[in-house]
Amino acid sequence: MSQKLRTAMIGGGPGSFIGGVHRIAARIDGDYELVAGAFSSKPEKCLETARELGISEDRAYGSWQELLSSELERPAHERVQVIMITTPNHVHAAPTIAALEAGYHVVLDKPLCTSMDEAFAIEAAVKNAKGLFCLTHTYTGYPMVKEAKHQIASGALGKVRKIYVEYPQGWLSTFLEGEGQTQAAWRTDPAKSGKVGAMGDIGTHAFNLAEYISGEQLSEVCAQLNIVVPGRALDDDGAVLFRTTSGATGVLMATQIAAGEENNLKIRIYGEKGGLCWEQKDNNTLTMMPLDAPVTVLRTGGPGTSEMSLANHRVPPGHPEGYLEAFANLYKNFAAHVRAHEAGQAQHPNLDYPGIEDGVRGMKFIEAIVANNAGTEKYTAL
Repeated sequence: MSQKLRTAMIGGGPGSFIGGVHRIAARIDGDYELVAGAFSSKPEKCLETARELGISEDRAYGSWQELLSSELERPAHERVQVIMITTPNHVHAAPTIAALEAGYHVVLDKPLCTSMDEAFAIEAAVKNAKGLFCLTHTYTGYPMVKEAKHQIASGALGKVRKIYVEYPQGWLSTFLEGEGQTQAAWRTDPAKSGKVGAMGDIGTHAFNLAEYISGEQLSEVCAQLNIVVPGRALDDDGAVLFRTTSGATGVLMATQIAAGEENNLKIRIYGEKGGLCWEQKDNNTLTMMPLDAPVTVLRTGGPGTSEMSLANHRVPPGHPEGYLEAFANLYKNFAAHVRAHEAGQAQHPNLDYPGIEDGVRGMKFIEAIVANNAGTEKYTAL
């Protein structure tokens, strides 16, 4: 096995949900070793996390700036290679740009940032960087999501006509941010989350999934953003009608006030020859619905699946592979690309991961739905 990639994390201290997910995902395939971090802006919390993770206290840094500069001073065989950024949205752009400019590879939690100006600045940094960049849109890592992408790209549905994607959650059905709940507090705060709440948190996932699987690009949106829970500062519910550049139409729904729902992400795509359906609650299944033939059920790792999905699963068919494994696929594929990049070799086409293009597209989606919701025009261009 190749030597592990040395990593450091910015964010992910006490109370962080996504920081723990990143750490688990990075460990699953043994490609990374977490050796340093700036886990919190509070030194005592940073040290607390370092001790819990078995990281040397001299590599628990008081700020992300100190982390980036200090690691560059270490011998080449010790210094960090990959920076994992798991901070709230408003602390995405600055450390990402600085890390890329310093020569690190970067894995950033989605969404990309909080504004188009930041998005374009990150895009410029990626284009000029020696290192690679990954944005963790988790759901593209599922094997059957990759199978769905392959089926459409290979012409199984013919020309795409209709896309329905929905992501209902119920965890913000009450005013949790008023009770001091950490995750609710920053995700509903415009100063930390950006211009949108639910649409930035999970709507961008639905948007990314629709474009990734279908191969289409949304070109126009007609949006309604709602604040349902009294006192909330950002949208907790919304729906978007959209058109794509090829003329397909669709509906995107994202809500965090669907009481009783967990993370019921689902997508259906219909073309001239038939349709397909994938949903997270049965993520190992892809249902193919031909126009003039019986419905076919494809299973992760099972007969009839493509090399693309087979390259992104680990265990024999029938053993569930879920959210953490999908997240780990992003890290596994990124590691393969980093090693190929550093060796000057070609990158494996079946080991894909989201990048800067996905991040900029997500920010354009946010800007367009916010503008459309506030304005009077029927459709707004992305």
